[in-house]
Amino acid sequence: MHLDALDVTLLETLHAHPRVGDLELSRVAGVARATVQSRLRKLAEAGVIRDWAPTIDPAAAGHAVQAFVTLEISQGALEDVRRDLAEIPEVLEAYVTTGSFDVFCKVATGSHAKLQEVLVRIDQSHAVVRSTSVVTLSTLIEPRTLDLLRTGATPRP
Repeated sequence: MHLDALDVTLLETLHAHPRVGDLELSRVAGVARATVQSRLRKLAEAGVIRDWAPTIDPAAAGHAVQAFVTLEISQGALEDVRRDLAEIPEVLEAYVTTGSFDVFCKVATGSHAKLQEVLVRIDQSHAVVRSTSVVTLSTLIEPRTLDLLRTGATPRP
């Protein structure tokens, strides 16, 4: 889906004020309420807006030890690894990648001891050939999808 400036304005406003209603969105964007509702419906149907849930910070919720883990896996074992990783609640995200490793994971725990347990559990998957982990010290750049969307939006007439 190609986004225009109105779409980006709506997404920016929702990002800054997640509880804002359609009427206020229409005032901010300078368009009719029905236009806002239609655009939000299209953005949701296209998967641009994936959910309406709050953004949760694992560190603030007691899981401040975070690491990135790369996995080399056995040939053809992607579904096995997906299943094994899905059973570990500390694995927040996992991506299939190109390059020298096959899977890239983000893990969060409440302590270094728990991180070690999680890393051992990941390595116990019969499909994992090798894993490498790096512990994060701080966040240099927060997730910023809106900056990306602003660069490609067509201007409003």
